Amino acid sequence: MSNTADLILKNAIVLTMDEDFHQYEPGAVAVKGDSILAAGPEAEIVKTYTAAETIDCGGKVLMPGLVNAHTHVPMTLLRGLADDLRLDVWLLGYIMPVEREFVSPDFVKLGTLIGCAEFIRTGITSFADMYYFEEDIAKATVQAGLRGVLGQTVLKFPTPDAGSFEESLEAAREFITGWKGHDLIVPAVSPHAPYTCTAEILQACSALAAEFDVPLHTHLSETLVEVENMRAQQGMPVIPYVKKQNLFDAKVLAAHCVHIDTGEIHTLLHHGAGVSHNPSSNLKLASGAAPVAEMLDVGLNVGIGTDGPASNNDLDMFEEIRLAAFLAKYRSNDPTTLPAKTAVLMATRLGAQAMHIGHLTGSLTAGKRADLILVEINTLHNSPRFRRDPDGIYAQLTYAGKSTDVSDVMVNGKWLMRDRKLLTINETEILEHANEYARRVDNFLIEREQSVLSKLIAIGGALEGESFEVQTKVKIPEPQTIINALKNPEIEIVYDRHYREYDTYFVFNDTQQGFVRHREDEFINKKGEIEHARTRLTLVGPAREREFPSDVVLSRSRFLAPATQSLRFFREYFTPDSELFIEKDRLRWLVKYKETEFYVNIDHVIKPDLGHYLEIKSRTWSRRDAENKAGLVAELVTLLGASLDNTVMLDYVQLAAKAA
Repeated sequence: MSNTADLILKNAIVLTMDEDFHQYEPGAVAVKGDSILAAGPEAEIVKTYTAAETIDCGGKVLMPGLVNAHTHVPMTLLRGLADDLRLDVWLLGYIMPVEREFVSPDFVKLGTLIGCAEFIRTGITSFADMYYFEEDIAKATVQAGLRGVLGQTVLKFPTPDAGSFEESLEAAREFITGWKGHDLIVPAVSPHAPYTCTAEILQACSALAAEFDVPLHTHLSETLVEVENMRAQQGMPVIPYVKKQNLFDAKVLAAHCVHIDTGEIHTLLHHGAGVSHNPSSNLKLASGAAPVAEMLDVGLNVGIGTDGPASNNDLDMFEEIRLAAFLAKYRSNDPTTLPAKTAVLMATRLGAQAMHIGHLTGSLTAGKRADLILVEINTLHNSPRFRRDPDGIYAQLTYAGKSTDVSDVMVNGKWLMRDRKLLTINETEILEHANEYARRVDNFLIEREQSVLSKLIAIGGALEGESFEVQTKVKIPEPQTIINALKNPEIEIVYDRHYREYDTYFVFNDTQQGFVRHREDEFINKKGEIEHARTRLTLVGPAREREFPSDVVLSRSRFLAPATQSLRFFREYFTPDSELFIEKDRLRWLVKYKETEFYVNIDHVIKPDLGHYLEIKSRTWSRRDAENKAGLVAELVTLLGASLDNTVMLDYVQLAAKAA
């Protein structure tokens, strides 16, 4: 008595990608409902099962669908927007400004459908996403019929779908509770990266993921600068830092991991984390080559990802499989490193395990979902075929196969493409809408290219400063009272500095442009001698975001860039409408008050002669934190012997302009 299946696929080269790498030729796969009943020799499957439909695969490769372990799929609408730039300039100067202007539920839905169409055409059946409005991305993914581990992004600054990280975290909670248990969608939370999240955000995201037992998808150790900054600021590399924040209490999917050492690899392994290797993106952005072979050698689950289509610029996993093998060989100077079979494994079963969905997909194993593809190998670019080595088929797929060889795609037991015809997405319609978005983005950037910010970005090395700071400025008659008051036992002094600062402000008639400040800092040692100096540019935006009681202000973000050229160069480059010069002597303390860090500045403004001021500042990332710190700032002003009645609401450049 035979068993009943809904579908039998026969006359195929079946690559199961299971633990034993079973191959069957001719082979067959039986499918019932959304799952695989069996995979094996054709004669055995046909004898054991009967089905309402049997399809002759014509000698094509029948294998698990490819698993894209890291991407930002709606960024198809930003493909080709700004290329051949450093990561910080690309991200902060172009991508994020455009995202702030255009990203919406409609934007992400359209971008996702375009990405899903490309996924299907190139044989991708599962992907891990991290972006905004993830609810709408999930709806589009379901419409396309694909499987997704979708992470709602959380950052320390406002995003297109949230005004604060608390809103992002709440959106992630709602997304998880609404989609957990879905047939195709595995919801996740995605703190973007340690350098764009505070310790509090990392801890909160980990706790949320652990609470619901869902994945946590993040970027770790992508660039050398990120790692060096972490060492300088925290005294440790990235992986130990996030471990300290309890990140590995969750099921982590870590994108990139380019700059990690042996100890960090073992930490990831010990905590069951998965890694997504993104060769094209890392090469294009010159981020480096990840130690993939070393990770695989210890047993770490390492998948392959395309990264976002704005930084790749395609979603072609066949290209990524080939590059993963090549890059590992190049890094080790050993052609036997990362053989073709391993590369294909990373794009299937290992990738699914890295995404924490290995129980669902990644191999043609009985009980797993019927996520599979047919790949034509009887092509000009993949001929002839040698059969002596059983692993030769993996080499064909890795080194000669192309995404255009994919002819048929099934996910969850349903066909999404048959004979290269998409069944769930109207390509013509979505491409028309995409071109309309491109026109609008072009117009936005053409207009923006006249801005001071774009000129600062064009210099290179521009970085967004701390997103917001709570601050107040108070006029004081003399500094010694404040200096004496800093000895109060309620105040812990972490360190103190002495600077002499020379600021040239470029002023523009269009006040929305802000001010460009060229600053030369001289560091004065205890003997009163100049120890060293530095110069930098700062684009200072509008002064206030919000005011709190006691005239404490929440100020806007600033952009910084190295001042590697002369002041004359910058004067000619920015062509300001006027200039102001300020010279001041600054005494600075980093203090802790009620377990909260504040910068306390005593400034003597020498030119113009504006007298002495007390400034108290603290960085902040959320509304609740800002409100708490605003109250503490007001307390500190009084504790230091100054009067809130003498609060000054103008910046120094505004005071100087008024004096002039």
